[in-house]
Amino acid sequence: MARLILTLGGQRMAEYNMTKERYTIGRLPDNDVRIDNPAVSGHHSLVINILNDSFLEDLNSTNGTYVNGKLVKKHALQSSDVITVGHHQLKFVSGGIEEEDDDEFARTMIIDSSQEAVQRSAARAAGLASGAYRQPNFDAPPRINAVADLAAPHTSDTPPRPRPKAVPTPAPASKPAQIIAPAKIQVLSGSMAGRDLEISKTLTTLGRPGEQVIAITKRGENHYIVQVERRADGPSAKVNGQEITGPARKLCDNDVIELLGVKMGFFTS
Repeated sequence: MARLILTLGGQRMAEYNMTKERYTIGRLPDNDVRIDNPAVSGHHSLVINILNDSFLEDLNSTNGTYVNGKLVKKHALQSSDVITVGHHQLKFVSGGIEEEDDDEFARTMIIDSSQEAVQRSAARAAGLASGAYRQPNFDAPPRINAVADLAAPHTSDTPPRPRPKAVPTPAPASKPAQIIAPAKIQVLSGSMAGRDLEISKTLTTLGRPGEQVIAITKRGENHYIVQVERRADGPSAKVNGQEITGPARKLCDNDVIELLGVKMGFFTS
């Protein structure tokens, strides 16, 4: 089922499931999609649905109708087209609700695994803070190989004392593995509010390269967060209102992460 998602300044205002053949867009109350704003004409645009196709037509509006930034009079709509009417935008979606929302969330927040440089720097930064990574000490004295020394030929005149035979120690009975539910992040604000992201990988990177990027690393039962990238003149990501600076910090249940203006809750249970 096709639908229209009305937004203003990036904030979702309303959603319309298109079950009829004709939908009018305008400022007056008799429109199917009413936008009460002076920049919108009384009857601004019209969407006509014919079987699986949808067509947009401008109704001689004062300020015009735009699709993906281009002024149009008539336009065959494609999924993800963005219609601009005055200061408002209508996103046309022809696919399923769940599929579209997941795609948008992934494009906006989840960095693809091809961002290898970002992930390597994130893992090293988080490891330095959590003790997972240690710089090798090249000045340390060489370690004596006790096993090799015992096995070396005996050069003394005194015959070597026979070593007792080792008695195998029975292995302790294994305990059943404890099943621990993975942590998750839940979006608390914005158009994706309510979406969940399971944190099951050792390293999860979130954000938008060139703007803000954070990494969440899993070590044992604990999770750590570190800011990997931020624009020079842009704000820092935050946890519970405090900027993420310096080394990685441990995340706790119910912490609130703010990234790219979106608030997300971190939950371990």
